[in-house]
Amino acid sequence: MSQSFDIAVIGATGTVGETIVQILEERDFPVGDLHLLASVESAGSSVAYRGKNVRVREVDTFDFSKVNLVFFAAGPAVTRSYAPRATAAGCSVIDLSGGLSVDQAPNLIPEVNGALLSGLAKPFQVACPSPGATALAMVLGPLRDLLDIRRVNVTACMAVSSLGREGVTELARQTAELLNVRPLEPRVFDRQMAFNVLAQVGVPDAQGHVPLEKRMVDELRELLSLPLIKVGASCIQVPVFFGDSLSVSVQTASAFDLAAVGSALDAADGIDLVDAGDYPTPVGDAVGQDAVYVGRLRAGIDDACELSFWVTSDNVRKGAALNAVQVAELLIKELV
Repeated sequence: MSQSFDIAVIGATGTVGETIVQILEERDFPVGDLHLLASVESAGSSVAYRGKNVRVREVDTFDFSKVNLVFFAAGPAVTRSYAPRATAAGCSVIDLSGGLSVDQAPNLIPEVNGALLSGLAKPFQVACPSPGATALAMVLGPLRDLLDIRRVNVTACMAVSSLGREGVTELARQTAELLNVRPLEPRVFDRQMAFNVLAQVGVPDAQGHVPLEKRMVDELRELLSLPLIKVGASCIQVPVFFGDSLSVSVQTASAFDLAAVGSALDAADGIDLVDAGDYPTPVGDAVGQDAVYVGRLRAGIDDACELSFWVTSDNVRKGAALNAVQVAELLIKELV
């Protein structure tokens, strides 16, 4: 493509923002001018891009009419504050924060519901779902025509990078403290995270559900175009730096052909199906990779309508940054 596009990345100093910049370079995205933006605290730092260090500037003073497209990779409050300014300036928006409602910005995964973009008005305003919902929709998407899915139960083992660089730093600090037999004072998490598993990610509501669980349920229904599907979600925090893992059970209306399920996943874009007898892990397989890895594919022990499997993927890369860039690759075709 000969045409170039001027791009802004908000949250450019965070783990996801930096990975977006890296993937733009890796995939040779047709970037004209690249504007890296962050809060006043992070402004003045720099991020490497195409052999140069690009200076990060303060988002509050940025003129969005300078760019065609902006990635929002900061918090929801930042998106809600600046996305209206961006679209008013004619700039298309890709939000990774969950800060916009589905009516404002439908969730998009190119491999699952990429055709959705053609029905939207310019300037585009679309969202990337949470990493857990992205990984699960990537797996269930190829199975929609094969299985009559009635219910999905997922236990999502979330890496500490789901909290950004702060979570990664905290796990490293806690690990060092414990290995050096020093007293541990939790800071980011409400208790010891190193060598431990926490039963929830975030603060639960009156019914006991954390926001990320409710977000995952809503996003999965939207992405699969199955608004009535029953979904149970539990998000737990595990002492892993990068890479989310999901233990999934799917209830179908009738018995299924497990070999056909495996064939459908093996043929799907973006899926790496691990051979029976083996299984993928975040550290050994997923981290730094573009694929969503699936293993332990099996029918229920005593229920022919139950399908269970294990999923792992890089939550920062495919779960967020790569999906956002892939969405942008679709979007710019509509902007030409």
